[in-house]
Amino acid sequence: MSEKRDYYDVLGVSRGAGPDEIKKAYRRLARQYHPDVNKADDAENRFKEINEAYEVLSDEQKRAAYDRFGHAGLSGGFAGGGDPFAGFGFGDIFETFFSTMGGTGTRRGGATRGADLRYTLTLSFEEAVFGCEREIEITRLESCPRCQGSGAEPGTQSVRCPRCGGSGQVRQRGAFFNMVVVSTCPQCQGEGQIVSTPCQECRGQGRSRARRKLVVKVPAGVDEGSQIRLSGEGEAGLRHGARGDLYIALRIEPHPDFQRRGNDIVYELPINIAQAALGAEVVVPTLEGEEDLYIQPGTQFGRTYRLRGLGVPYLRGNGRGDQIVVVNVVVPTQLTEEQEELLEELADSLGTDVGEKRRSVFERIFGS
Repeated sequence: MSEKRDYYDVLGVSRGAGPDEIKKAYRRLARQYHPDVNKADDAENRFKEINEAYEVLSDEQKRAAYDRFGHAGLSGGFAGGGDPFAGFGFGDIFETFFSTMGGTGTRRGGATRGADLRYTLTLSFEEAVFGCEREIEITRLESCPRCQGSGAEPGTQSVRCPRCGGSGQVRQRGAFFNMVVVSTCPQCQGEGQIVSTPCQECRGQGRSRARRKLVVKVPAGVDEGSQIRLSGEGEAGLRHGARGDLYIALRIEPHPDFQRRGNDIVYELPINIAQAALGAEVVVPTLEGEEDLYIQPGTQFGRTYRLRGLGVPYLRGNGRGDQIVVVNVVVPTQLTEEQEELLEELADSLGTDVGEKRRSVFERIFGS
């Protein structure tokens, strides 16, 4: 079983985020990864992870337990008569009981990774087949250029947090075995320092929104639902944390003549009954120009011909698929008198009597 991610990282918020910021982040991510909207393979798991994180961080008691003991604090060890120390190492127990005696258990809030972003890029059928480079423009949180991400107005300095005395933590004595509960200081978010003069540009947040243009290299052979990951092109992290990633979801426009079937391209070729019966030399369109194709005599409706190597390149590996030509024998709906006579002669030579029946049909249609 894979290790659970930090709930604050899941929602892309700092450990000192307020309820409104947590709710806003949850709603944005829930819309982004809802399985009805996002068809990516990991969307459902991400959606469940986001809901789990919000359930904990939106509940004051659960969040306090998580801030102190991590995921182990939510395993039920403190509820319902279980082992109260299940899941905790000896070091955690020691720090819990003796943190008021001058121990070295101080933990300050560290850098937080920036949120991942998602962008939908629409490609033409040809761009998906042959690959391309496209320029996109996104809006993302960048490290504030004025304060370099510190949140403090240039020329000013941070001061020691008056609530935690610079430790980044606050301690409260609980009712259970007189346990001392240590949690992140809500005033400085675990930094131990607070900004006395916030940056005028980012208002002390350390990040500001900016528009950026990026070039996306689309490899040949991508298909509908493919996803390109641009590492480090997401939002800037808090307190100089690592950037998130940018995920490019690809949408492919349909082609008026071709359909894709895996790495093959399907083209429906209309021919008349004479070409089907006698055979013919025809010209077939492809994505790389026209190709000559010989139709065998007696070709039936639905017969396929294969043009080797004119399909979609393999996304991983060498070579290409084929173009499959599907024959559609088109029966004429309007005939001249000469054409009718010729078909009647053909019918007689084939031993097929269609004269009276054909005339009655034409009389009903044309009233003659």
